[in-house]
Parts: sequence; structure tokens; C-alpha cells
Amino acid sequence: MKQCAKEPVDRSGQKRAFDRRAVMIPARLTWKDQRGTTRFASVITRNVSEFGAYVECQSPVSIPLFRLVHFQLEREVRDSDGLPATLRQGRILAAVYRVAPGTMAGSRQGLALRMMIDPKRTVAVAPAVQTLARAASA
Repeated sequence: MKQCAKEPVDRSGQKRAFDRRAVMIPARLTWKDQRGTTRFASVITRNVSEFGAYVECQSPVSIPLFRLVHFQLEREVRDSDGLPATLRQGRILAAVYRVAPGTMAGSRQGLALRMMIDPKRTVAVAPAVQTLARAASA
């Protein structure tokens, strides 16, 4: 189920800082509900950028806007080509900034996530992650 597109999604007319890449990668969301109970959901990541992701839920979940969640790609797909270095780190704190409800026609519930990563930190982290990846593969 691991697929990454090498071409970015069409950005014509969009004001995005980073290109989105179409993917189909399994991931997991973890969050605490309003009662403080830890909840989990399996999702399919549909597109990613350096600071965001859009996921579709395998089953409907009750996550309100602006809820903080932990987003984590499944371990076996973290080294897929075309993924931003920020998403390869493991568990990442993210905020839900858009919820697309599922429809009766069969489309799944979708969540747009904004990664809570300091842009200044990614400049320093990205080369370090690449160096570690090269050392591990050698």
C-alpha cells in the first residue's frame, strides 16, 4: 500500500509555500478526547507537504477543528521516496484545521493537518536527518 508520486500536485492558483505530493500511505492518529481518554485512528495519507498532510479516516472519528493530534506514518513506509524529512521523524504533533465529512456516496471522512514544526528548526534538522539516513544505509 506504499505509493508516492514523484510529481507535485498541481499548484496553479494556490499560494502555498511548499508543494504537495500525492501519496497513499498508511498512518495513525492519536489524540485525547474531551474527557481526556486517549483515542486512536488508522488513516490513509493522501497528500503531504513539508508542514501539512491530508488524511482519510478508515472509519468515522469525532475530532473537532483545532484539536491537537499526534500524526505518525507507519514504520515500514517512513523511508518512501518523495516524503519530506519532517514526516520521517516518527510521531509529530499536528493541529486539525479542516474536517471534510464523509458522504452517503461513499467518500471517507478527511482531515487536513498542520504540522506543529518550527520552520527554522527544519532547516537545521533536514541535513542532520539526511546524514543519519546515509550513515544507516552504508
